[in-house]
Amino acid sequence: MKKLVFLLTCLVISSPIFAQKAKARINHTAIYVVDLKPSAKFYREVIGLDTVAEPFHDGKHAWFITGEHTMLHIIAGAKTYKDYYKNQHTCFSVTTIQDFIYKLKKNNLHWEDKDGKTDAITTRVDGIRQLWLKDPDGYWIEINDDSSQ
Repeated sequence: MKKLVFLLTCLVISSPIFAQKAKARINHTAIYVVDLKPSAKFYREVIGLDTVAEPFHDGKHAWFITGEHTMLHIIAGAKTYKDYYKNQHTCFSVTTIQDFIYKLKKNNLHWEDKDGKTDAITTRVDGIRQLWLKDPDGYWIEINDDSSQ
């Protein structure tokens, strides 16, 4: 009987269903910024993220929903602005690129395509259209119209 219980336990633990639950998933990403207010405003008003109550209530944190069970945490305290690589970026999908471009123009913000051409859009080989812009601290953001997300 003990052997049977042991064998069944091994089968359950090694099953794909159990293994799937044991995998890691993204909970949140965090960015470190010089000034919290313009960054929070950018992610709320330009990107369109909803805020989440953060537990610190110290004026140095802002939390945003980025997906089901995922968030962006913005943390104030960086001493200087930095240059970041475009390939290290965060991507958000929108319903239409044109509506998002309207929002960028309304906020006097510029964007570029993947090669750096100003106010241009890249169409990937899979047909997804994308543009790139920087947040107030210089972090790269990709915006695309991938409807499968």
